Amino acid sequence: LMFLLQPGPADCALHLCNGLSETPDLEFEYADTDKWAAELSELYSYTEGPEFALNRKCFEEEFRAHVSDKKWIELDAAEHRAHAMRLLDSLEVIAREKRLKVARAILYMAQGTFAECSSEAEVQSWMRYNIFLLLDVGTFSALVELLNMEIDNSAACSSAVRKPAISLADSTDLRVLLNIMYLMVETIQQDDPADKPEWKIIRETFRTELGSPLFNNEPISVMLFGMVTKFCSGHAPHFPMKKVLLLLWKSILFTLGGFEQLQSIKIRKREELGLPPLPEDSIRVIRSMRAASPPASASDLIEQQQKRARREHKALIKQDNLDAFNEKDPYKADDSREDEDDNDDNDNSIETETFPLERDEVMPPPIPQPPSERVSLPKGLPWAPKVREKDIENFLESSRSKFIGYTLGSDTDTVVGLPRPIHESIKTLKQVCFFFFNSIFIHGEEEVEMCATELLYQGILPSLPQYMIALLKILLAAAPTSKAKTDSINILADVLPEEMPTTVLQSMKLGVDVNRHKEIIVKAISAILLLLLKHFKLNHIYQFEYMAQHLVFANCIPLILKFFNQNIMSYITAKNSISVLDFPSCVVYELPELTAESLEAGDNNQFCWRNLFSCINLLRILNKLTKWKHSRTMMLVVFKSAPILKRALKVKQAMMQLYVLKLLKVQTKYLGRQWRKSNMKTMSAIYQKVRHRLNDDWAYGNDLDARPWDFQAEECALRASIERFNSRRYDKSHSNPDFLPVDNCLQSVLGQRVDLPEDFQMNYDLWLEREVFSKPISWEELLQ
Repeated sequence: LMFLLQPGPADCALHLCNGLSETPDLEFEYADTDKWAAELSELYSYTEGPEFALNRKCFEEEFRAHVSDKKWIELDAAEHRAHAMRLLDSLEVIAREKRLKVARAILYMAQGTFAECSSEAEVQSWMRYNIFLLLDVGTFSALVELLNMEIDNSAACSSAVRKPAISLADSTDLRVLLNIMYLMVETIQQDDPADKPEWKIIRETFRTELGSPLFNNEPISVMLFGMVTKFCSGHAPHFPMKKVLLLLWKSILFTLGGFEQLQSIKIRKREELGLPPLPEDSIRVIRSMRAASPPASASDLIEQQQKRARREHKALIKQDNLDAFNEKDPYKADDSREDEDDNDDNDNSIETETFPLERDEVMPPPIPQPPSERVSLPKGLPWAPKVREKDIENFLESSRSKFIGYTLGSDTDTVVGLPRPIHESIKTLKQVCFFFFNSIFIHGEEEVEMCATELLYQGILPSLPQYMIALLKILLAAAPTSKAKTDSINILADVLPEEMPTTVLQSMKLGVDVNRHKEIIVKAISAILLLLLKHFKLNHIYQFEYMAQHLVFANCIPLILKFFNQNIMSYITAKNSISVLDFPSCVVYELPELTAESLEAGDNNQFCWRNLFSCINLLRILNKLTKWKHSRTMMLVVFKSAPILKRALKVKQAMMQLYVLKLLKVQTKYLGRQWRKSNMKTMSAIYQKVRHRLNDDWAYGNDLDARPWDFQAEECALRASIERFNSRRYDKSHSNPDFLPVDNCLQSVLGQRVDLPEDFQMNYDLWLEREVFSKPISWEELLQ
C-alpha cells in the first residue's frame, strides 16, 4: 500500500501542469506571536485614533504643572522616577474625572511619549524605558485595583444594560486601564539581549507575580476570565472584550511560556523521569517542510482538459502512423482520475453553501523576504515512526491467540512459543515505542509541584465549564461564517463610535475596522485555548482532559468546522488593515489623505498573518480534541468534515496542510472504500507528511476501532475518572475516603509500625487461642 500511495509519474505530470501548483508557498513562520509592532497596533481600533492626542494633552498638563519647560526625554533618571511616583499618587484620588485624566497621562508614558520621537524605533525604545520605570514604582498593582473597581461598578453595568446601543464612550475608563496593562505585559515579555541586568530581574519578578495568586488571592488571568463570563452573561455588555482577551492571552503566554518553553519543559520532565529523549523537535521539523500542491479547482481542470485535448490532437496529426500503438499510454494520466480529489466537494456539509476557489483569487506574488532558516533533513519521511505500549500489547495478544491459544494480559516481554518473525516485530516495535510517565496511580501522599500552570488550573477549576462556554460564544460571534442574530452577543462595543458614519469613506473605514476587530478576537481566543490545552496536558493529563471534554460538550468541534466552512483562501488573504492608521506609525508620521481606492486596495502583503495563525491554531485544537478519541472522531464524520477540510488544503502552507491531513487521517477508516479510492492523492499526501504509527491500519479500515460501539460510555468513563482526580486532588473540604490515595504495596503496608494497646499485648495468648487456634480451617477451600 505504501508503495502504491507514493506519487508516480502521472501524478507528478498532473501537478506540474496544474496552474495552481505554480503559486509559491506562503512565506509564513509560525510563532507564539506576530512581530512586536503588529501586536501593539492590534490593541487599538481605528475608531480610537483621536484618543492618542487626548492622552498626550493629559500628560503635558500634569507634566507642566510639576516640571519646568524641559521635555520628557531631556530629564535624568531621578526626575523620571519622581514624576512617575507623582502620577501614581494622583491615581488614588476619589474624583473619577481626575483619576481618568491621570490614567491617560500614564497611558501616554506607556505609549512612549511619542510626540518627542521622530521614528517608530525611537517610540518603541522609550516605551520600553517608560514601562520598566512604571512597573518598578508599583503601577501595575494600582491598575489591578482600579480595574477591580470598574468591574464591580454596578452603576456603569446597569446603565450599559439599559442602553439600546453601546459605543466606545461606555467603556472609556476600562479601555484606558486595559491599554496600560496590555502594553506593560506585552513589552516586558519581549526578551531583549540589550536589557540592563536590573530589567531582567524585574521581568522575572513580574512573571512570577503575574502567575501567582497575589491579586485578590487569584492570578490575574482568573480575574480576566471572570470579565469574559460576566460579559457573556449580559450583565456587563460594555466590557471592551477584544482588549480583555488580548490581555488574557498575553498574561497566559508570559506566565506559562510559549511553544519553545513547552518543548524545553517536556525535555526536562522526560529527563527527570528517566524517559528516553524525544526523537525530534517537532517545531523544527514542521518549519523544514514544504507545502504540497493544492487540489485543482474546477476551472483549472477544464482548462487542463482543453490543453491536453489540443496537444493530443496535434500529436495524432503528426504521428498518425503510430495510432495503433497509442490507444493506451501507460504513462499518461487517466482523464477519469484527474478530478478524483474534488469529487467529494459537493458532499453535504454543515451548511449547503460552498465556496469554490475562483481563478482571480490566486494569491499575489510574494514580497521578497530573507530566506527562513531550514533544517537539513535526510531524504525520506519527515517524522520518526511511533507506537504506543497499548499497540504492542494488542499485537502480542493477537499473536498469542493465533499461534498458542492463550493470552497474558499486559505482559509485553514473554514471547515463548511465538515464531521468530514475531520476535523481530516486537523488537522493532519497542525501538520506536513512545514511553510516557503514568502518574494516575499514586501510592501515599501526592506531591504537587506548584508551578504557574498548576496555580492557574486551581484558580479556574471551579468555573472552567463557564469559561469555555463564554470563549466559544465570543468565537462564534466573531466567526466570518456567523449570521447576525438577535440573541447573539454584541462584541463590537469597543469599536463602534458614538456617531455613526455619514460618508462612504467613513463607512468603508468602519467596515475595515469591524472586520479587523473580529479577526483579532478569533486570533486571541484560538491562542488562549491552544496554550491552555498544551500546558495542562504537560502538567497533568486529567487537567487537559477536563478542559477538552468541556470544550467538546460546548460544541467546539462543529463550531471550528463551521469556521472552516467558508472560502478559506479569501479569509487568509483578507486585507482588513489600514497601515497608515496603525500604531505607532499614526502618531509619528503625518497621516496621508485616505481615499476609497486606497482603502479598497489594502496592503501589499501576500497573506494576513493573524488569520493564518488563527486557522492553524484552530486546526491544532481540533486535533487535540479528537486524538485517540474514537467518539469524537465519529463527530468529524457525522458533521461531514472531509470536504470542508479538503478545501483548506488549497492554502499552500506546510504547517496548516499537516494539521488538515492529520484530521483526515484519523477519520479515513470511517469514510468508506469509495472515498479512499477517489481520493488517492490526498491519501498519498497523508503518507508523505503525517507521522506513521506502526500497526495503525488507517488506510484500510479493517481495524476494530472502525466498528461501532457505545461512544457515550467512553466519554462517561473518562468523565468519571476526571471527577475522581479533581475530587481527590482539589476537594479538600469533602474528603471522601473512596477518593483518598491508597497504599497498595504489600511490603510498604507490612513494614508500617502499628502501635497496639497495652491490654491487647497482655492478653495476646488468649487472643491467639480464641481467634486462631480454636477456629477450624478448611485447607481444601483455601487451596481452591
